Amino acid sequence: MIEKCSIPGVPLREIVMIFFLVFAVQEIFGYKTQGWRRALCIAGYILSCGALLLLFYWKPEWDVWANCIRCSLEEADIVLLRTTDEFRIYSRKTVTWISVSALIRSRTDYPATAEEDSIFSKAIMKPSLQVKSIQVQKIRYVWNIYAKQFQKVGALEDHLTCSAIHAKFGSGLTCNEQNVRRVICGPNSIDVPVIPIWKLLIKEVLNPFYVFQLFSVCLWFAEDYMEYATAIIIMSLLSIFLTVYDLRQQSIKLHRLVESHNNIMVTVCRNKEGFQELESHHLVPGDTLVLKEGKTLLPCDAILISGQCIVNESMLTGESIPVTKTHLPQADNFEPWRMHCAEDYKKHVLFCGTEVIQTKADDRGVVKAVVLRTGFNTAKGDLVRSILYPKPMNFKLYRDALRFLMCLIAFAAIGMIYTVCVFVLNGVREVVKKALDVITIAVPPALPAALTTGIIYTQRRLKKKGIFCISPQRINMCGQLNLICFDKTGTLTEDGLDLWGLLPSERNCFQDIHNFPADHSLPWGPVFRAMAVCHSLIVWQGKIQGDPLDVKMFEATNWVKLCQGPTYATVVRPGPKASSVITILHQFPFSSALQRMSVIAQEIGGEQQVFTKGAPEMVAINTSQIQCKNRPKAKGRIKSFCLFFTLREEVESDLTFLGLLIMENRLKRETKPVLEELSAARIRSVMVTGDNIRTAVTVAKNAGMISATNRVILVEANQVPGSFSASITWKPLEENKTEDYRSLVSYHFAMSGKSYQIVAQLSPKSLLFLPQLLLNGTVFARMSPGHKSSLVEEFQKLDYFVGMCGDGANDCGALKVAHAGISLSEQEASVASPFTSQTPSIACVPELIREGRAALVTSFCMFKYMALYSTIQYLGVLLLYWQLNSFGNYQFLFQDLAITTVIGVTMSFTGAYPKLVPYRPPSQLISPPLLLSVVLNILFSLSMQIFGFVVVQEQPWYSKTNIHSACVSVNNPMENDSSVSSLGLHGMRDGALEQTDNGYKSYENTTVWLLSTINCLIVALVFSKGKPFRQPIYTNYVFVVVLIVQLGICLFLVFADIDDLYSKMDVSIVTGEGKLSRASTIFLLLLLLQEAVIENRPLWLLLKKTFRYHSKSQYKRLQRVLEEDSAWKLWKVSEEHFLL
Repeated sequence: MIEKCSIPGVPLREIVMIFFLVFAVQEIFGYKTQGWRRALCIAGYILSCGALLLLFYWKPEWDVWANCIRCSLEEADIVLLRTTDEFRIYSRKTVTWISVSALIRSRTDYPATAEEDSIFSKAIMKPSLQVKSIQVQKIRYVWNIYAKQFQKVGALEDHLTCSAIHAKFGSGLTCNEQNVRRVICGPNSIDVPVIPIWKLLIKEVLNPFYVFQLFSVCLWFAEDYMEYATAIIIMSLLSIFLTVYDLRQQSIKLHRLVESHNNIMVTVCRNKEGFQELESHHLVPGDTLVLKEGKTLLPCDAILISGQCIVNESMLTGESIPVTKTHLPQADNFEPWRMHCAEDYKKHVLFCGTEVIQTKADDRGVVKAVVLRTGFNTAKGDLVRSILYPKPMNFKLYRDALRFLMCLIAFAAIGMIYTVCVFVLNGVREVVKKALDVITIAVPPALPAALTTGIIYTQRRLKKKGIFCISPQRINMCGQLNLICFDKTGTLTEDGLDLWGLLPSERNCFQDIHNFPADHSLPWGPVFRAMAVCHSLIVWQGKIQGDPLDVKMFEATNWVKLCQGPTYATVVRPGPKASSVITILHQFPFSSALQRMSVIAQEIGGEQQVFTKGAPEMVAINTSQIQCKNRPKAKGRIKSFCLFFTLREEVESDLTFLGLLIMENRLKRETKPVLEELSAARIRSVMVTGDNIRTAVTVAKNAGMISATNRVILVEANQVPGSFSASITWKPLEENKTEDYRSLVSYHFAMSGKSYQIVAQLSPKSLLFLPQLLLNGTVFARMSPGHKSSLVEEFQKLDYFVGMCGDGANDCGALKVAHAGISLSEQEASVASPFTSQTPSIACVPELIREGRAALVTSFCMFKYMALYSTIQYLGVLLLYWQLNSFGNYQFLFQDLAITTVIGVTMSFTGAYPKLVPYRPPSQLISPPLLLSVVLNILFSLSMQIFGFVVVQEQPWYSKTNIHSACVSVNNPMENDSSVSSLGLHGMRDGALEQTDNGYKSYENTTVWLLSTINCLIVALVFSKGKPFRQPIYTNYVFVVVLIVQLGICLFLVFADIDDLYSKMDVSIVTGEGKLSRASTIFLLLLLLQEAVIENRPLWLLLKKTFRYHSKSQYKRLQRVLEEDSAWKLWKVSEEHFLL
């Protein structure tokens, strides 16, 4: 589907081109620079002293719109990219020109002579011999002059067939072809340079937050408010240095991750020129690599076209298990090679960063591989790019925080207008400075730093618990998680399978179960031979290496020895009870599409035999006799594989059933308690595994994910041949159940990856049907890595906050797209996961949720406190402006530094509450309880300050001209008469402090300042509530001590009666009983308000029910719809067959 562009003047054809790009769904628009526009912008930079340039740095689209005019992509020298997600992020790219004229001297040198349909021939413009290109997120795109669009280079074309790859690249490229491709594609390197400190520093300093702080500091220095300005500078520099240090360390780690294979020596074939040694960064797509014996680190992705390889793919899968790679078949058809190989195309591909540990040549003599992808186009390059350019997460807290800051700015604008009016009408000079100062009061410069402090403390607590975080901004999102997807093997269950027993079959009947370990050995026969040879094990570094399941099966034979023959063929040498040797002649590796593997083996002097093992439901279709009498029902935690034997020449057909190999998949000790804890907290658990669906359901039941009283309904979908419809079948997994399905209330759906893909791809009907399944889907089996990522995204579309927990084997994609990905593996494969647990246990999940909830609540409390502190100070200043007065410098300093900064640092020390309650903290600031809390606190503060302002003027001792009229001074009465306040405001925070009077002293000033200061302490205490998401406030000893000390200082100022101190603090002498009573009243009222209204969850639930308020989350809406849908109730509880 193509939608019209929202930017007028761009041809529809340009938008069509967007969908041919591999820009991760970005729209592209062409622009052409105009000289006169550019000159005007340069003049604007100069006249604005760089402010306009800084604005364009923050908004690159404004820079393009100001300097350029729209045009077609063909004419453009600047392109503007825009993401199509909710963020609509713009990025600016400059079009560059690559010259190949030095490499093409004659017509025969054109790449088109070797490959007419290649992008390299279609990108070279004639006669200039130049290539137009742009680079987006480390990927280079060139302009296709025929298709009129940008296309990615650095990879072989997808349309190539198997036979075309063998024919065109089997003998290698010529030197000239290789040179042209290298210039166009760029070097084959995943180059992540260590970013210089000065670049990191400049980028951090240009953050809008620090720019605002710079503005505030300059204004404060102009007003001689040097103490707090210096403190802000020190804190900002410390924050900048810590951030730069952290970014620098991450850059170094990422550089070390990729530098190992960026420059190694390789051997390539040159067409008509033989073999050539060169550095790996010179490789281009289409080069033919020669893989020699011994260990080799692959510098690119390559397609194996001859021979066989065994590689270690731990970089990709997280499992250090040898994987066998076979060569690409020379299929003579017109299908693209990837489509021809279907899901098994990866068994022909050698991935960048993996290690070739063994090669085996065929009759062609050498092992060859054609370079498929280079640089950042490779699998490892994609992993690195996911770290460099993480997917932005949309979290309501951050969006609402920005909106709230905009409200504060609007609030400040009102204060500026009020300030201008008051000072202009009274003829006071320097109005501009006074008005600008209102902004620094209403918008707290320390707010972002205070919010970051809580995240830093949480990150440290997680680190102490063995949970490492590379994406701190996601910690708050963990507090909102309400659905966790778990991998099974290695996550919920033990990493490996244990061999439980063998159920052999003879003459169409099951025999007695042979348990492992057993006192007697398995008798020699077809079943024993199948266990000895039907595997992909190799001898590596003197040890038997391979899939753990194969290792368990092989070791169960006890007396079989494995070794490598002279031609790297696997040879099985039996013990003394057998007189023959078995050689594995050929191996068909395990196929994820076929879900089985086979070997051709031969005993010395015997016939060649084919042995196959795999998933029972997939292999059963190839057997001649599969139905056995007295077939037992599988019980417990088992995983079954069928073993087959045949003497026929046709491989994997008409097989004879040998038996079931029973593997036990034990739950981890902590699995069931953790899932019970999540269930009690109303956090939904879902299993996403590549295992058999019945095995997954059994594990889910034993783990408590599915209650024994709940029914499991298997959903199967099959594509209807020749149509866009699917056949959907509902079938209860339990057998021999006589209950009425229509009376069921609780149920769980289980479905396979194949069924999920069919339902997900059917549009538009599945747009409604799939969400209905996901609402109660608990077990998703036979899921590929792509299926897992897609499932997580579908849950997110239903407004679930999704966490993904896996061991890093096949979960990397899902770990990246989830709101919180938790890897239980520390291999490179999981380096892009936001969270990594040092302990391979799902116990880290509730710990992370607890800390996330505490961090989220702390962020809300900190935001409310900082906003209220600035508002309280803002109201007090505006109130004093009415008398052309204000707070003194040391009064500001005490509130800003001694009160707010210290509270902001220590409030976040409160740890997480140990119990997960069955509801989540609020996720947005724009919610009735939080808004009511802020608004009522502001009204209380305003009313109390106005009350104090008015009441002090009504006192009998009040004098507008004598600030000592409240005191009866006997010793020095003349001083009282002479110390008259100059009511003219000499400038807010202006001039040096004078020992006697600087124009700030007044009874109103003292009253309002003390009330606002104590009000800040009261608000901090009220907002520091502990349970149910944080520990009680008294556990935060530092914070409690800080509040006590600050309150003591305030009381000391009230009762001290020290003239020098009062003179420094610009405080006049007023009796403190009235202020204490008012402060106590404020505290009691705010505490009562917080406990009785704001934090009263039953009250808010009652109000929601009374006003019929319903959650706007998609899954909640869908649940309400389905509860009223009688047809859906019928489908979900009965065996049904219908078309979708």
